[in-house]
Order: sequence, then C-alpha cells, then structure tokens
Amino acid sequence: MFIDRVTIQIKAGSGGDGCVSFRREKYVPRGGPDGGMGGKGGDVVVKVDREMRTLLDLYYRKTIKAQSGKHGQGKNMTGANGEDEYIMVPPGTVLEDADTKKNLADLDEPGAEYVAARGGRGGKGNYLFRTPKIQAPRTRTMGVAGEERRLVLTMKLIADVGLVGLPNAGKSTLLRSVSDAHPIVAAYPFSTLEPVLGMVKIAPGASFCMVDIPGLIEGAHTGKGLGIQFLRHIERCRVLIFIVDAAGEIEPARAYEQLYNELRSYGEKLVDKPRLVALNKTDLLPPRARAPKFDVPGEHIFRISALEKKGLRPLLAAAYRLVTEDSR
Repeated sequence: MFIDRVTIQIKAGSGGDGCVSFRREKYVPRGGPDGGMGGKGGDVVVKVDREMRTLLDLYYRKTIKAQSGKHGQGKNMTGANGEDEYIMVPPGTVLEDADTKKNLADLDEPGAEYVAARGGRGGKGNYLFRTPKIQAPRTRTMGVAGEERRLVLTMKLIADVGLVGLPNAGKSTLLRSVSDAHPIVAAYPFSTLEPVLGMVKIAPGASFCMVDIPGLIEGAHTGKGLGIQFLRHIERCRVLIFIVDAAGEIEPARAYEQLYNELRSYGEKLVDKPRLVALNKTDLLPPRARAPKFDVPGEHIFRISALEKKGLRPLLAAAYRLVTEDSR
C-alpha cells in the first residue's frame, strides 16, 4: 500500500519530579537536604531513513510518545533521562503542524532529522533550595510536561524526471521500456494507481531517477481523478516530460494544452520547470501519418514509440542533459 500522507499525535516525555530527602547516616548529625533533580523527558525526533519509500508504518501508529524522565532520589541522585523516540520517514518528507498549518521542516537529505516535540525539564530537588538561613528546606519543583502536537507528514518523492500525461498516454510503458521498474500496463485508463520510481541508465556512470504518476484529467487541480493526489510528487522533479498520445481521441495540441493548464493551476512553479514533450504511440498511426503535425512554440517535440522502443535514445539524452544542467 502506498501511503504518502498521515496525521499523527506526538507527545514528548515529561520531566521527572524533584525529590525531598534528608541525609540520614549514623554518626552524621544534621546531614542536611540531599534530594536530587528529576531527569529530562525524551524528545520525539523525526529522522530520514533512505531505505523507506512510504509512510505505511505510521499509518497504523496514531499516537507516538517518548519516555518520561525518572524522579529524583535521595543522596542527591538525579533521575535518569527519558529515551528519545525516533520516527523514521522516507527522504522528501515535509512536516507540518496540523493545528497552526505551519511548515516545520523539509527532510530531503538522508540522515536529516528534526526534533518535533521537546521533552520537559526535570524538577529541582530540595538540595538546590538550601541556604544559610534555610538549612532544612522541604521545597521541590515538579517536572515540566513534554510538548504535544498533532503532526502532518507528507511525502514528496525525490526524482530527477517526472512523467506527466493524460490517462492511457503510455507513461507506464515508457518507464518499463527504459528502466527495471514494472508498473502495471493495461488497455484501459488509470492503470497506474500510485507513483512508480525507476532508474534510467544512459551510459556507464550516467543515470537518473524517473517517476510515473497517475494520469491527469481535465479539472485534476480541483480534485478530479487520481492525479491531484500525486502531483506533489513532481514538485521536486528537476525535469518534466509531457507524454502526449499521438493516436488518442484528443488532438495532441489539445492534450498538451490540457496538461499545461492543469499543472499551472496546481502551482506556477511546475510549469517553470525544464520540460520535454514526447509524442507517443506513433506506431499506431497509419504509415503516411507517422509524423503528425504537432508543434508547440518553444518546445522540442520527440516522436517516440514506447512500446517498440523507437526514438527513446534522443529523448533520454535530452532529459539527462537537462538534469545535469539543473544540478550545477
């Protein structure tokens, strides 16, 4: 199951209470106060695990608590600190406070971490309240409660190249043809129900990561279809490839315009990304129509057949060139 957004309740550990105690030993009259401090509560820390690909583990953990600190003891002994609780997430996870809607952190590097809730400090024992005038204090302070909040975790896949297109445009077939990924390919729309990642190898030492997201339909930016749920996964892509069906019911120019408008409606930054346009399924056209008229000002059109693996090398080379230029 592909889970890319969850809401959880987190609570850091409370600090331990301070202790009221007096030293009582034989032959030690007036031993004085010796109550120790309470230990600090554990933090709740969100940390990136580069091997994770989904938030499925957190889908079933609605409440996560860190350990509280131990209470102080006699002989001026400080209570043990509570252990931190680590929440492991995939690279590209964004943290948001569910109540204030404030973005807390964007964890996009392996090993990156963020303290989402801090543990409470421990209370003071009566040893710390002694003075020349008050030599037998019975005063202490209680531990402070740990922070508590509702946290929204949203995963945005990190890929170099994102494939976008209308349903049944051939995105999954293209990913299958150029990588070892095995997305579902079928003769009906919406065969792709969740994003699929694949590594594309251009040459020895030259490769990039490609992601296929479910097809977009008109009005996707308002919530129609499946694509709106996954458009967030192309926000981090360096390059986009528009896959346009050359043999579909919608004219290629109209299909391109629809894709462009949906991405622009979702976020202006998406249409500002470097992009390529691939006219797919040219193998399904009559022989004399192998090169249909399809021109978009400012765009270089690649005519390909993902199924027959024709015309793919120039497309992939251009995509790799844009990826390397953007990473400089």
